[in-house]
Amino acid sequence: MITCYLRYIIDPHKLEAFEAYGKLWIRLVEKFGGKHHGYFMPSEGVSNVALAMFSFPSLAAYEDYRKRSFNDRECQAAFAMNEKERFIISYERSFFRPVFEDDQGVKRAP
Repeated sequence: MITCYLRYIIDPHKLEAFEAYGKLWIRLVEKFGGKHHGYFMPSEGVSNVALAMFSFPSLAAYEDYRKRSFNDRECQAAFAMNEKERFIISYERSFFRPVFEDDQGVKRAP
């Protein structure tokens, strides 16, 4: 399993638009076989940073999702939403592997 972590720098005056965008991507990631863990909007402290995390069974499955998303009508509409509104200033993407505890108390990645 691979988990994608996204850290966005967003326009703090366009939080509602970014939140609507995030809600679209939750469903779209799951449409392509991923498990979305949610978007996290600014609350206290910094007002222009938002986060998102989602997982795929493998890096290959994630790469397949990325390739297919560029040709998907719904994904294209979501991309266009940001192109029009410009609520995302920048973002960074990192990948992690989760660690779980098995029955013997040993932590392992799936």
